[in-house]
Amino acid sequence: MKNLMKLLLATAVMALCATEALADGAKIFVVGGKPDDPFWSKVKKGADDAGKVAELTGGSVIWLGPATYDNLGPDAAKLLRTALSQNPSAIVGPDWVPEAMDDAFKEVVAAVVPLIIYNSGGMDAAKRLGALNYVGNEEYPAGLGGGEYFGSKGAKNVLCVNTLPGATNTEDRCKGIADGISKNGGKSSQLPLPSSTFGNPTAVAEAIKAALLKDSTVDGVITISAGDANSAANSIAQAGVGDKVKLASFDMDETGLQRIKDGTQLFSIDQQPYLQGYLAVSLLNGYVNYGVDLPTRPVLTGPGIVDSANVEATLKGAAAGAR
Repeated sequence: MKNLMKLLLATAVMALCATEALADGAKIFVVGGKPDDPFWSKVKKGADDAGKVAELTGGSVIWLGPATYDNLGPDAAKLLRTALSQNPSAIVGPDWVPEAMDDAFKEVVAAVVPLIIYNSGGMDAAKRLGALNYVGNEEYPAGLGGGEYFGSKGAKNVLCVNTLPGATNTEDRCKGIADGISKNGGKSSQLPLPSSTFGNPTAVAEAIKAALLKDSTVDGVITISAGDANSAANSIAQAGVGDKVKLASFDMDETGLQRIKDGTQLFSIDQQPYLQGYLAVSLLNGYVNYGVDLPTRPVLTGPGIVDSANVEATLKGAAAGAR
């Protein structure tokens, strides 16, 4: 009975907050990656596009991202607290590093600010933290599907290149790859690189090349980002192993999609970042302004496999900046 009373009280307070916010529109803060990051630029485009609807009702969408990824969890926690200090109507954020960020998320919920977790953490994080919903990909199943796809194409020893080791989403990706390929008798090991190498194509390329030259049995490489896949493509070429090493990536850009079209990259795992930003902001804008909510939990935007069969349609979306 006490728990029920607490739930009813919290619901009533949120409804009151939503009514008050409607008068001025929803002021929504979105914590995400660097705006110049190719992946996060697509998430931001989705959030910005949804923000146009918020603006029509007097609201706004404010993007907060770190300057670097060197201190990802603590920096993201600071951004959440910055958002909370600005009297927000709602907040969107990824649970990249739970041990560094969960306390900040709990402060948001304790302040009765509607929260949606997106991109990283999954529905488990949303439930644990008291968020309304989770919008995004479930990383382990995405990796599992990628590993199974590798195995179906004959790969036996796949290297999972992780330039953000320790982050929940990237660790889950590599674990999924390993478990997926094992179903076909293959294996996968992780190549963890310092987070300072993220966005440093030369450092990433050199590390992958060294790993390929050290172990001649590697016949597959998958990276956690599209940018790292471009570095891996150079590494494979420089090591002279393009005839046997299959390349793949989580996420994608036009360069990677062109490689898929040309036959020099096997596939990409798509989580539709544009939809993550668009849906998270849209859901909160509707919730704050009108009290509407979805019964669907989580709201999944992936995973999907992009290969030679569907690359043409995907290239059209990429040309518009949304894929």
